[in-house]
Amino acid sequence: MLEVKVYNQTGEEVKKLELPEGIFAVPTKSAVIKEAVDAQSANSRQNFAHTKGRSEVRGGGRKPWRQKGTGRARHGSIRSPLWRGGGVTFGPTKLRNFFKKINSKVKRQALQMVLTNKLVTEHLIVVDKIDLKDGKTKDLNNVLVKLVGENKKLVLALAKKDEAIVQASSNLKNIKTLPADSLNVLELLRYPYLVVTEPAVDKIIKLYK
Repeated sequence: MLEVKVYNQTGEEVKKLELPEGIFAVPTKSAVIKEAVDAQSANSRQNFAHTKGRSEVRGGGRKPWRQKGTGRARHGSIRSPLWRGGGVTFGPTKLRNFFKKINSKVKRQALQMVLTNKLVTEHLIVVDKIDLKDGKTKDLNNVLVKLVGENKKLVLALAKKDEAIVQASSNLKNIKTLPADSLNVLELLRYPYLVVTEPAVDKIIKLYK
């Protein structure tokens, strides 16, 4: 079993906590992590770009001019892509689907690999609890500075949603607050440090073992 130091809110070590090797000692495979990142990025992508095809453009109900005798090129509708204001050929539409399927086992392995890396690089900080009475940003910032240092980008993982902590962290641009059951590879890679409460560690072990 692995061991990690547990700190209190003032940054003092209070005890050690055992961690299972099945989650925090997993060999890193970059291909697995990349697959998880690509899938999460694709599945969170929103499709806004949309151009109108000739069937969606307004107007064009009748032939612009007769077929023969005018000396001009023949046309059947002003909706044609050849006309200014007409439909767009092969343009982006909202019908595009960026969804990418990923095996749940691969997704779990990728998360275990990232958690392992956090532990090995000493970027995993375990705190026994975070107790904010008034939900003030200043109080939470003081706690995190003592645990990690100033101006560090980090994910704060909680066992369950705490409104006081969420409210306090909303004004800190480098902090991402997540429930333990919503940890994901993309956010853990974006933020170098992971600060997790002791109850959240227990939840992570139950969920991702």
